[in-house]
Amino acid sequence: MSGPGRGAAGLYHDRASRLCELVSAFDGVPVLVLADLCLDEFLYAEISRVSREAPVLIVEHRRLEAMPGGGANAVHNIRTLGGRPVPVGVVGDDEAGRRLLALLREAGVATDGIRVEERYATPVKTRVLAALPHSRPQQVVRIDKGAIHSVEAAAARAGAERAMELLPGASALLLSDYSYDFVRPDLASPLVDAARQRRIPVTSDSRKRGREFTGVTAATPNLEEAEEILGWPLAEEGARLREAGERLRTTLRADNILITRGGKGMLLFEAGRPPAEVPVFGTDEVADVTGAGDTVIAAFTLALASGASPLEAALLANAAAGLVVMKRGTATITPRELTSALRSASSARE
Repeated sequence: MSGPGRGAAGLYHDRASRLCELVSAFDGVPVLVLADLCLDEFLYAEISRVSREAPVLIVEHRRLEAMPGGGANAVHNIRTLGGRPVPVGVVGDDEAGRRLLALLREAGVATDGIRVEERYATPVKTRVLAALPHSRPQQVVRIDKGAIHSVEAAAARAGAERAMELLPGASALLLSDYSYDFVRPDLASPLVDAARQRRIPVTSDSRKRGREFTGVTAATPNLEEAEEILGWPLAEEGARLREAGERLRTTLRADNILITRGGKGMLLFEAGRPPAEVPVFGTDEVADVTGAGDTVIAAFTLALASGASPLEAALLANAAAGLVVMKRGTATITPRELTSALRSASSARE
């Protein structure tokens, strides 16, 4: 069973009971998700030999697995954690779009807010994983399809309008921008304002336009994205780190900033408090980091909507991410898995 890393043990030991209560509170919480939806494929192959035609490997196809990807992975994570995601997005009138909708429906996600657009190609990310017999597969190449044609402005406006209609029934709003132009800062701004007026927490995760999604309750950039917004490398500690946190919060007009740093854990910048470092949860035996950021924002958003403080939400997001990277593919976790890991942390010591 995965548990907190040595540095995180005290944080989780002192709060394990409360964190488990919050996970129980996830059940049925409605989260409105405005998202760029993708299909993730994992093509598993066995290495056969080196080709005579070129210095490349010949691999034999074994199986192809498909999972919700991009913003659809955040939706899927909310669902498997016990929440009730309400996705708003678009897919193409193509096989990938039909497969993605089927996967979401199989997971128990209502897809009424997802439009099928004839002139749009559903983004597909195909990862080829190859291995010698009886060895662990390794990703050797990723093939992206559908990214060339962005969502048309009319479809994006219709999506924002649909999200505004659904907002009164939501306990939180999540914005997942994968740069396909469905989730646009200018169209999302009125939605963010309306949610904040209703005291509904708003979270954002943007791959390339993080500084443009402003006024949110919390943003969850990774280290590279945070440094791009700042314009300088993030300091490890001290006054410079506090300055960076205030600069990020001021730039984004956000209450909280949660920075993911891979194997270094997370940093939480919260108004009126010193920066909080959350060491990585789990071991160094990472199987796959694909989609871990979607797990982070899904758990963080659900926690805020369930009454968690920003630090409690960060701890839950950190634990969820630590568990999901132990799995292969665009994975998710369940409340039982999360609470089991948290309970094991209740007996941990620094």
